[in-house]
Amino acid sequence: MPSYTDDKIFPTTASHPTNAPSSSSDTTDPTDNDADTAKQLEPTHPDFVDRTISVRDWAANTFTDVPGQLRDYVVSLFPIATWVYRYNLTWLVGDVIAGLTVGAVVVPQSMSYAILASLTAEYGLYSSFIGVFIYCFFATSKDVTIGPVAVMSLEVAKVVAHVKEKTGDNYTNPEIATALALICGAICLGIGLLRLGFVLEFIPAPAVAGFMTGSAFTIASTQIPALLGISKQYVNSRESAYKVVINTLKNLSHARLDAAFGFTALFGLYFIRWGLTKLGQRYPRYRRTFFFLNVMRNGLVVIIVTFAAWLVTRHDGKTKRIAILKDVPRGFQDVGVLRIDGDLVSAMAPQIPVATIILLLEHIAIAKSFGRINDYKIVPDQELIAIGVTNMLGTFFSAYPATGSFSRTALKSKSGVRTPAAGIITGILVLLALYALTDAFYFIPMAGLAAVIIHAVTDLMSPPRQLYVFWRVQPIEAIIFLVAVFVTIFSNIENGIYWAIASSAGLLLYRIARPRGQFLGRIRLSVGQKSRDIWVPVDKRLLNPSTKIDNPPPGVIIFRPTESFTYPNASTQVDLVVDECKRTTKRGKANAYPTLGDRPWNDIGPRRGFSIESIAQDRRPILRAVVWDFAAVATIDTTGIQCLVDTRRQLAKYADREVEFHFANIVSPWVRRALLAGGFGTGRPAVEGLEIAADTEAVGEKHGDWAPALSTDTPFFHVDIPDLSDLPPDEKLKEYDELHRKLLEEKNGKTA
Repeated sequence: MPSYTDDKIFPTTASHPTNAPSSSSDTTDPTDNDADTAKQLEPTHPDFVDRTISVRDWAANTFTDVPGQLRDYVVSLFPIATWVYRYNLTWLVGDVIAGLTVGAVVVPQSMSYAILASLTAEYGLYSSFIGVFIYCFFATSKDVTIGPVAVMSLEVAKVVAHVKEKTGDNYTNPEIATALALICGAICLGIGLLRLGFVLEFIPAPAVAGFMTGSAFTIASTQIPALLGISKQYVNSRESAYKVVINTLKNLSHARLDAAFGFTALFGLYFIRWGLTKLGQRYPRYRRTFFFLNVMRNGLVVIIVTFAAWLVTRHDGKTKRIAILKDVPRGFQDVGVLRIDGDLVSAMAPQIPVATIILLLEHIAIAKSFGRINDYKIVPDQELIAIGVTNMLGTFFSAYPATGSFSRTALKSKSGVRTPAAGIITGILVLLALYALTDAFYFIPMAGLAAVIIHAVTDLMSPPRQLYVFWRVQPIEAIIFLVAVFVTIFSNIENGIYWAIASSAGLLLYRIARPRGQFLGRIRLSVGQKSRDIWVPVDKRLLNPSTKIDNPPPGVIIFRPTESFTYPNASTQVDLVVDECKRTTKRGKANAYPTLGDRPWNDIGPRRGFSIESIAQDRRPILRAVVWDFAAVATIDTTGIQCLVDTRRQLAKYADREVEFHFANIVSPWVRRALLAGGFGTGRPAVEGLEIAADTEAVGEKHGDWAPALSTDTPFFHVDIPDLSDLPPDEKLKEYDELHRKLLEEKNGKTA
């Protein structure tokens, strides 16, 4: 085994100097008798004392150029400034195609979602227009399309119903929805400006997927009565999803002619998508043509069922045989002054957190997903600013809360969008629909719009294979996904999202508070003609069971924490170390408690002290050192330091001497500062050796110079896990031998 001193040589350059020691990857270890090697171990610059980092250092590194940082911050609020001056004709063609494609979908969808939100159809068009127009100035994603979405529309409907229940008819539905947009937008803007968007990272993908799947099922269930033409007096679509389904089945006898239009539209949407997808696969040459035809299916189906509805109801009086959309005001006739007061805010306050979370969560999840797909990076904080500004400015146009739409974003991406400016083209198309097509909207059957919603939200449902993927990766996350789905379906959207957040936070806290930690041993790893020693967990979970692992030297414990050393988990990690020390080593004083009364109540050792046989048979070493591999410890707090101090005191009492605490792979100067504050790192180790590395500042004839790798005043801090195999013989073991001899003599004397 290499000597302790030899193992501390860490050349930092790819090619070693001519007089440098041999690499640790060589199969032949340097010998202690080699005079040249001994000479090489002498550092040219023996003294190096590292200064402890201070708060002043942090401030100097953080606030290097305050005016410049403020300027960069202001510029970052308008990402359009980074690309608009490079806009060209090629980009324009791609944006026009994508903008028109999305516009053909957003018009029927936005009207459908407005009705889902308990508003009239024109408010969906208002929200779509302002959303796509404003977003492009603040966006960091070229694909995301802002506007009304299914989940947010359902939540708006719940907020409207809640406020109506509290205040009666004091506020109209549009006033409530617009006020909600202002409040949610202001919250999003504040979070973005303060750069607090990282909080959304605490909700993992399985929780979001479970909530979205349950919400999609809930939305689809609320549209089934409209699809069948069943009146609201028979089915309350505001109840839990499972109740809506049950009540719909109970009242199938009340279905009307609307069902023919609804099922025809729904079948047409799925059939067109299936047929054109198959044609695109069979005729790859025309795949792009089939794609754009597929995109038009929503508008095409709505036109067909609208024409059919006109044929059926054109001679009816005021009472139509089927429910139709009827009048949609042209232009912005219903735009009004925002009305918001304390009573309205107070009434909707319980619903604001859920509405804001939905607004944030859905948008960021979509933006990140398409950023990864199309190889660009989004800035979550800037995206929050974008949807915040969009919703706040939307209140001037009586828009209700808008966020990123998954289906329209996917469509925009596949259409070859080049920049966020495609939203302007979509906005122009929505504006055209508001002024030129409102008369044609009159005969749109409500069952047809319900079919559009059902067709859209089914894409939000995670398929069964996704659950299997979650189970393969992390079973507990698969359970969180399933529970989120069931809570949303059998309770409501609010409880579903609260469960998703609470369960995710609970799982994260448990993982932080109960880290496993790893006790390390050493193996000899060979690749080709080279070999090296590495430290691996002794439990062999990821190794071949037949792999030979050498334990650390007698009396040495090597522990690698797997989390930062902070107040939730510090005591758990030190308890693991203490238990392992007591399991693998014996007390430093064999007869520490001569009588039964001297023994502490919690000591479960031998009832009458140590017997001769137990002393003779216990061949365990006495604890001498604990090595902490801090490679995974990004931070340590006061509680962590106090736990280390208490543990050192406890182990010193157990070993009946001072136990050395070594720390390797310290990754942060703040961790080093904290350890020094706790009294660690300094002193004189039992085995002295200076860790040296190639001096990168040496030039010319001094190219082979060596210098200390770490500060020379902290010999208990190491670049890598130290080799303590050169510890001197343990003198305390002689005390055990002497005690064993005396007890044996006493026993023999009594026998004689």
